[in-house]
Amino acid sequence: MQAKATDDEILKALQDANGIRAIAANKIGVNERSLMMRLKKMRTKGYIIPESTYQPGAVKQDVDKPGFSFTPLPDDDVPIEELIEQRKRKFLHKREHEEASKLIPIKVKLGGAIGLLHFGDPHVDDDGCDIEAIERHTALVNKTEGLFACNVGDTTNNWCGRLARLYADQSTSASQAWKIAEWFVGRCDWLYMIAGNHDLWSGSGDPLKWIAKQQNALYKSSEARIALRFPNGMEVRVNARHDHSGSSIWNPAHGPMKAAIMGTRDHIYVAGHKHESAYSVLKDAISGITMHACKVASYKVYDRYAKDRGFRDNALSPCVLTTINPDLPPEHPDLVKVWWDPQEGADYLTYLRRR
Repeated sequence: MQAKATDDEILKALQDANGIRAIAANKIGVNERSLMMRLKKMRTKGYIIPESTYQPGAVKQDVDKPGFSFTPLPDDDVPIEELIEQRKRKFLHKREHEEASKLIPIKVKLGGAIGLLHFGDPHVDDDGCDIEAIERHTALVNKTEGLFACNVGDTTNNWCGRLARLYADQSTSASQAWKIAEWFVGRCDWLYMIAGNHDLWSGSGDPLKWIAKQQNALYKSSEARIALRFPNGMEVRVNARHDHSGSSIWNPAHGPMKAAIMGTRDHIYVAGHKHESAYSVLKDAISGITMHACKVASYKVYDRYAKDRGFRDNALSPCVLTTINPDLPPEHPDLVKVWWDPQEGADYLTYLRRR
């Protein structure tokens, strides 16, 4: 049995191996994990451990055993030191993204009132989707000054895995679905786009993320919390999710209401997912602002899943439009108004802007 190497012998082995841990470990007869543990203890004693000088393609020293020797194969992965540095950099990028996402500032360039048309779950490739309404409402956004489009998620059915069989129940193929999605996203400028559960079934290879990027749209997974900052200094916050947690058989707006009461105290809460319309208005006793909790339905008007499950038709509209008048005081109850008929909301917005 080989005697346990001393600290000085380990240091010499590292120096002879140009800092390459795997070669040094072989020299002293231990595995690399054991060597790393010894090095950790040596650092506490004041030893200065040389950094690895490993380069891809470096020549490995022969392993000499009683009766035979061989040249070790090159490692098929990066050295542990490089891997740890990669993880550090990845964490820094992740932290930067997550911290910036807590409240996303959006500078509104227009003076006066604006409107947000929140599209309910589009499911643009489904046979039960009212594509004519989508065409009409995107055109409304384009022709109405100060009106911006928003999407709460589930742009397509995106059947994946065992659900891919459901493409047999619709007349559009998977490739046609993405073509329609690209048409839909390209119809207007989007203030925000949310990835719904159907969208997230694609995993890390989400085609919708790529499509949104081509349109320079703000695309977020599940949630986007936005601070609209107006030229006069007013700030109105929008908390948009595919769905807020919490439900109640007595109150369909329970999820966004819960988020408003127990969460971030924003002006507008909006979510989709369950293809139902609901609305509740609350006052925050601390700040004095009025908080609007909205559930928006879907452009998938005819839904076999809902029919099979016996779900009632609770849809007022496939979308909801919110107008914002930044010229009113922050605590004014009509700072934000909610419209289930997008044309009526757009007409009111035009009136505010002309006034």
